[in-house]
Amino acid sequence: MIIKKYVVSTMNEAVTKIRHELGKDAVIISQRKMRKKGFTGLFSKKVIEVTAAVEEINKSKKNTKNRVEVKKDSVKDSLEAIKKAVEIQRDNKEVVLQQKNVEESIDKNIKRDFNIIKSEDNLLREIKDMKNILNDIMDSKNVSLKNGSPIYKTLRDYDLKEEIIEEIISRMKLESDDLDEKEKLKKVLVSMISVTETKEQGVIVLIGPTGVGKTTTIAKLAGKFALIEKKTVGLITVDTYRIGAVEQLKTYADIMDIPFKVVFSIKDMESAVEAMQNCDVILVDTTGRSSKNKMQISELRAFIDKTHSENLHLVISCTTKNSDIKSIVEGYRVLNYNNVIITKLDETTTYGSILNILKEAKKPLSYVSIGQNVPDDITTLTTEELVNLITGVESIC
Repeated sequence: MIIKKYVVSTMNEAVTKIRHELGKDAVIISQRKMRKKGFTGLFSKKVIEVTAAVEEINKSKKNTKNRVEVKKDSVKDSLEAIKKAVEIQRDNKEVVLQQKNVEESIDKNIKRDFNIIKSEDNLLREIKDMKNILNDIMDSKNVSLKNGSPIYKTLRDYDLKEEIIEEIISRMKLESDDLDEKEKLKKVLVSMISVTETKEQGVIVLIGPTGVGKTTTIAKLAGKFALIEKKTVGLITVDTYRIGAVEQLKTYADIMDIPFKVVFSIKDMESAVEAMQNCDVILVDTTGRSSKNKMQISELRAFIDKTHSENLHLVISCTTKNSDIKSIVEGYRVLNYNNVIITKLDETTTYGSILNILKEAKKPLSYVSIGQNVPDDITTLTTEELVNLITGVESIC
């Protein structure tokens, strides 16, 4: 910033000198009338002292691109220099009045230069802001449509997870317009559910968290195979941690008159399976483990590997919270289970969790448990029967 004072007789003379020396971009900071200094000045005419300022320009850039690159720090320094110059003249009313005009003029020039430099950035920012606004509008519109959609409310009542609801609605839109909403929904749900016919022979292992009913399910399967299907069945338990678990399963084994083994070590597992080689089916009950405890899951895997079973069932309760389903199925996935058994259907009034579990596990359903009676309350269901349960057409109780 160049600041220069001129002592002239008239303002026209001042303007001419300023433009000649400082250029047309110069601005007048202040002006005041005064007499020349010294004794002779007392009897002379008053003259005008004019203070002007102009921003320094990088000539090489002006010649090549005719564009001023303004830096924030230099602009700030320039403003401070002008303000200091103005403060020196603050007692002069004319200076105070002109200060505002000077600052407005400088601000205008600065904004003009910054607009030239940052026009592209501003344009991109505005486009981004508009895109965000449009996205917000579309999101709010979609939420409004969802909340106002009868099918959306219906699926929410089934206790289905949000992402599954969205998938169902998307699939329904692809179905033929000749079908009504109920037919579309049923068709989509049938396509999303997988049921398997399990191999009811060899070693069958049940795994899962505590409290889902593995031991009772084992007893039901043993009763089904031994008493109804007249197969030779053997029972093995690894669940030596839970109080009463061994006695409970032993009682069932005694009633059904089938061999029973308790396994305490990996070596015991090998010998127990060997001792039951003549059985059509060997059912293995495992200890309930937290899906979050990787060390316990690894320990359980060591026992399962010794059974050489390719028929692992993850047992999970229909009453499991949707927020816990993912944690359970992912935690046990390292054991390579290939089927899912869903228990406690008699303890809930909505069955959307069946679809939530199967979608999360990405494995077919083998059995469902519908009560406490051994061996009656375990069965298989078709996809149509499961869809009727989920949609409320049928119920367990």
